[in-house]
Amino acid sequence: MESFKDLVQVRRSHRKFTEEEISAEDVQLILRAALMSPTSKSQRGWQFVVVDDKMDLEKLSDAKDLGGQFIKGAPLAVVVLGDPMQNDCWVEDGSIAAISMQYQAEDLGLGSCWVQMRGRGLSDGTTADEVIRGILDIPENLSCLCIIALGHKADERKPQNEDRLKWENVHTGKY
Repeated sequence: MESFKDLVQVRRSHRKFTEEEISAEDVQLILRAALMSPTSKSQRGWQFVVVDDKMDLEKLSDAKDLGGQFIKGAPLAVVVLGDPMQNDCWVEDGSIAAISMQYQAEDLGLGSCWVQMRGRGLSDGTTADEVIRGILDIPENLSCLCIIALGHKADERKPQNEDRLKWENVHTGKY
């Protein structure tokens, strides 16, 4: 990518992926971006689970009622976890790591999409956390913020339209 300005403009959510696997080098760069992301008090309390098993990806796609079905079409997903009792900023720290992974994926020419899991679940009252914990053997103290689905793009998305930026939502000095 030429510049961060361009990277921000072209990074879009992709929910359709080809069957092509992501190289081990690219996976490592994506995880490196997460591990280098800033955290509150440099706690680095997040945890990541890399999932490439097709059956597990399919099960993860059913961890909540709506909005996660496309996970099963991704060749890889990264589950972003944190310990709410250890770090009161686990959501913020995990969010920064997640978007860092997404920008790195875009820079590598890969597609990604954030799948919200915190506060989500199934209509029977089962939380997404419970489902994900059961699939991946995650310890009870950890909670899932999101899953980042990753893969080679199977669709094209236009860059963000500069003319549609909501500059009226930016306030200087006071609201």
